[in-house]
Amino acid sequence: MAYDYEITAHGDSALLVTFGKRIDPVINRRVHSAAAAIRAAGSPWSVPVPAYASLLVGYDALVIDFEAAHRRLSHLIDALPIDSDTADTAAAAIVIRVRYGGPDGPDLDAVAERCGLTPAQVVEAHSSALYRAYMLGFSPGFAYLGELAAELELPRLDTPRQRVPAGSVAISGRQTAVYPQSTPGGWHLIGRTTADIWDLGRTLPALIQPGRTVRFVPDA
Repeated sequence: MAYDYEITAHGDSALLVTFGKRIDPVINRRVHSAAAAIRAAGSPWSVPVPAYASLLVGYDALVIDFEAAHRRLSHLIDALPIDSDTADTAAAAIVIRVRYGGPDGPDLDAVAERCGLTPAQVVEAHSSALYRAYMLGFSPGFAYLGELAAELELPRLDTPRQRVPAGSVAISGRQTAVYPQSTPGGWHLIGRTTADIWDLGRTLPALIQPGRTVRFVPDA
């Protein structure tokens, strides 16, 4: 039994593999399993870029044409075991210590009020979950983590902040994230960490890699 997927052209030297249309951990595991297989295969593929339910795969158009690339990529994906997963997902969770509330989490009280909870209950709900890093995007090292507890689900701020401090821990919808750099942002800020989320001195600059799991721990 093979994966259910679709491959389409994306420009003149890339293919987009779509495994589904929703945010789902099973679908996302398929994305990362395919990404791992493509990285292992090497040429003619470039480094694949995973998203929630799709995978962008570049290829060397001087070495292989579209039809051959489509055919080879299909064979590679069809060969994946249905229950396959990447080594990253089996690795220990990344632990990120967070100072919740106060100047570090200026939206914590408002989030609690809107959700009908106390600030302590918001912290408990946020820090008790194990989150999956579905993808990186928005800015270097920004990992979209899910799923957030349903009782904490809120839309984005009506007016985004022009500057969110680096290390800010935020929530929006059913997701949470840590801002790696100081950037504009429209998520609710409930805490902050001193962890180096993005460091060009590391072999892998992003602390949180797609497919890994993350746990937040309150830092008293």
